[in-house]
Amino acid sequence: MTVRDPEVVALIQALDNDLAKSEYTESESFGYSTHELEAGSVYLVGASVGGRLVGIGGIELQDSRFAELKRFYVAPGLRGHGLADAILDVLEGHARGHRVRKLRLETGIRQDVAISFYHRRGFRVVPKFGPYVNSQASVCMQRNL
Repeated sequence: MTVRDPEVVALIQALDNDLAKSEYTESESFGYSTHELEAGSVYLVGASVGGRLVGIGGIELQDSRFAELKRFYVAPGLRGHGLADAILDVLEGHARGHRVRKLRLETGIRQDVAISFYHRRGFRVVPKFGPYVNSQASVCMQRNL
């Protein structure tokens, strides 16, 4: 699976469309484009059902201490069936394999379902970091691995 695969592009577009429905302004949107995902050091995994890609998630190794989740999404009709857990398990394993100690993420203040999922997985709200420091629409979370 690569960032340029049509199914990956379609899921990233679906994620962007869902975020647009939440009425975030352009300055409040921090999602990586397919070009940024391809150019960066993002490890991307997917979940398939019936041979169709229905979920994706990425992790960017930032240094020996931190990795950041990127472009995490499961198709709406298939949420609640453990796909997000499976994707996150693989991403956490990748981070541990690189001896990363903390996994962090940014999500939007209106992403209640995502925030609940991350809380359930052991993430806690932390002070905003990096490009999100001045964003009123961002919630930053982190967990130890």
